[in-house]
Amino acid sequence: MTNSMFPRRTLLAVSLAAALLPWTGAARAAWPERPITIVVPYTPGTSMDTLARTISPRLAQRLGQPVIVENRPGASGNIGTGYVANAAADGHTLLMTVSTFVMNPSLFKSVPYDPLTSFVPVGQVAVGALVFAVNPAFPAATLDEAVKAFRSRPGQYAYASPGKGTPQHLAMELFKLHAGVDIMHVPYSGSAGAVTDLLGGQVQAMILPANTALGLKQSGKLRVLAATQPRRIQVMPDVPTLAEQGVRGADVDLWFGMLAPARTPQAIVTALNREINQVLATPDIQQSLDKQGLTVASGTPEAFGQLVSTEHARWADVIRKARISAD
Repeated sequence: MTNSMFPRRTLLAVSLAAALLPWTGAARAAWPERPITIVVPYTPGTSMDTLARTISPRLAQRLGQPVIVENRPGASGNIGTGYVANAAADGHTLLMTVSTFVMNPSLFKSVPYDPLTSFVPVGQVAVGALVFAVNPAFPAATLDEAVKAFRSRPGQYAYASPGKGTPQHLAMELFKLHAGVDIMHVPYSGSAGAVTDLLGGQVQAMILPANTALGLKQSGKLRVLAATQPRRIQVMPDVPTLAEQGVRGADVDLWFGMLAPARTPQAIVTALNREINQVLATPDIQQSLDKQGLTVASGTPEAFGQLVSTEHARWADVIRKARISAD
């Protein structure tokens, strides 16, 4: 009797599995079932907002559902980031973020997310170059001369940033650590005031986006002394890098990437990564981003996850050594 029952039980199990397979496949194939929202945790007009709005129409075409860009600014990006961290992990709510994503946990006493556990990386999207610039009246035509001037008058020269804890602020603090110089920090409530006072000579130096600096350099209103990324910038091939001029270990750029809430199914993450990379590979998208001072930097979820982990540790160390707090 035992032998006669075994085949029946086996047949029943196989039948149930076969019946479930089409439903499993249908569930996967159904994504996306409704519009996808890309949350940008900063105001409209920022580089990550531009990125999201540039790729969203093409992504919508490929996925067959509308892709909506929603700005949720506030608290240096923490409000929008926390919102996505707590969203349903179904691939319909995504986060477009920037380097501050890994900096904020070390800057603030409390943030509503953990950069290593609250999200699953979808992929890096782009890189924005930064440059080290000085007012033309500052007595330095090269980075070496600037370093010597800073060392001759420690704490008496000043640099501007768009605000405490911003990537530009932390990039300059990293430069100070590796160059061995003391420059006073003057934080502003945004880039406009910082750049205005740099041009006016109220502050002597600043690290700022290359696309912002390019026209000012060409008009002679700003002297760009170094590119802060590992390689020279395509639009400023005459400007050497920090490392080329002896300041090593201070390389910084703004990286942008897409993340989804933790526990988002791997199949959805893989599909999102594939479709976003296909959009980024189109020449007109690349040209559009080039005009914004951004360079396409697509890749795998695993590579982006490694970047997030490495950058989190790096900036935690810089913030600790420079004793920086945004609170």
